[in-house]
Amino acid sequence: MNPKDEKGKIWYNGKFINWWDAKIHIMSHVIHYGTSIFEGIRCYNTKKGAAIFRLQEHIRRFFDSTKIYRMDIPFSFEKINQACIDVVKENNLSSAYIRPVVFRGYNTLGVDPTKCPVETAIAVMDWGRYLGEDAINLGVDVKISTWQRMHPNTFPFLAKAGANYMNSQLIKMEALAEGYSEGIALNTHGTVSEGSGENLFVIRDGQIFTPPISATILPGITRGSVFKLASEFGYEIKETEIPREMLYIADELFFTGTAAEISPIRSVDKIIVGEGKRGPITEKIQRRFFDIIESGDDGDYGWLTFVK
Repeated sequence: MNPKDEKGKIWYNGKFINWWDAKIHIMSHVIHYGTSIFEGIRCYNTKKGAAIFRLQEHIRRFFDSTKIYRMDIPFSFEKINQACIDVVKENNLSSAYIRPVVFRGYNTLGVDPTKCPVETAIAVMDWGRYLGEDAINLGVDVKISTWQRMHPNTFPFLAKAGANYMNSQLIKMEALAEGYSEGIALNTHGTVSEGSGENLFVIRDGQIFTPPISATILPGITRGSVFKLASEFGYEIKETEIPREMLYIADELFFTGTAAEISPIRSVDKIIVGEGKRGPITEKIQRRFFDIIESGDDGDYGWLTFVK
């Protein structure tokens, strides 16, 4: 963590507290059973002031995830939405990574979580390029992971739950241990799913493809944004099953995610993608994305919530 972040305030159960006062009991249910839901949201320093990217969509997914896991947040949608704005203000930030989290706290120990209180917190921090500063322009080297995404009806993959990310950690650590920046997981049918924390797009012969939700992916907010941006340039993205070998013969590949933003992929399993650098279609979509968040002008999209 950045020492500067640790001097700030965290919104915790409806009030602001000092960073180091945000503590939970060691016997909290979340520690033993992974019962947490979270979101990652970016606030950008645009030319029109600090603006949170697609705040409402993130908070909707936050509430959707808690509903799937039968966790009732003791605050309204509007209250959490406003709290995300307020925590940026409270910490006097113009750009930030916002982390709302809800989890089962301390009461009883056992698999049944229902007697444990639901705790809610929102923290903000400084977070640069998730895959490194060079990733946006030069791309990253990735591998197909030996770890698969979960089978449907084992974990609810539409929920952004902490427990699901144990799978993501295995994918990420394996990739880093073998000298790659990131891993790409296949699903249990053997087709492409997603990265450890990113959605994936494939470009071949001027067409854009991406795995469908049924491929055990988290439906990303930035993923949805790319659908709209691509349509501005006349591209219709096809949601379809993607065999792993399609990644090897793609003209372009790129990741999307709140942390990763839009990051091109340079190689997969040491096989160079296209010309081994950011491709023209990726660059076109990427530049449009950054134009919106740098200018503060999101047109009719309504993606930016300004912090005032």
